[in-house]
Amino acid sequence: MVVSGLRLSVLVAAIGLWLLLTAGDMASWLIGAPAVVAAAWSVTAAPVARGGAFSLRAALRFLPFFLWESLRGGVDVAARVLARRPRVRPGFDTYPMRLKQQASRMLFANTVSLLPGTLAAELSGDSLQVHALDTSSNFLGELERLERLVGRIYGEVL
Repeated sequence: MVVSGLRLSVLVAAIGLWLLLTAGDMASWLIGAPAVVAAAWSVTAAPVARGGAFSLRAALRFLPFFLWESLRGGVDVAARVLARRPRVRPGFDTYPMRLKQQASRMLFANTVSLLPGTLAAELSGDSLQVHALDTSSNFLGELERLERLVGRIYGEVL
């Protein structure tokens, strides 16, 4: 079986990420091996990846953002709901997406939930319905930033 350079690069990156997340615990590979292979396959199986628009460099630059925002999102939500007087003002808003490719839209929608206090509720056409824990926060600005970062991974300049 011939493994493309892109697929091999993504596989190596996924192995590295798994080792980082599990602190190198060899027992984790029972779950990690299939997860790493599935991740490498799914990232490179998308038509846009085969077409050459996928940027591994942009994806690797996205990784620290993803990890930091995941941590920040978890801490923010916990702080809001565990506060003596919970700081929540929940509601929905519609975000008009500028991303055009299906793969980039899916990555964007799936990563919206890592931002503090946001959850992707419905993807419909060019719009994403977003639930926010605090509608007075600047979550729309954070969505714009996330959309630009995801766009770079798939070669879309916004």
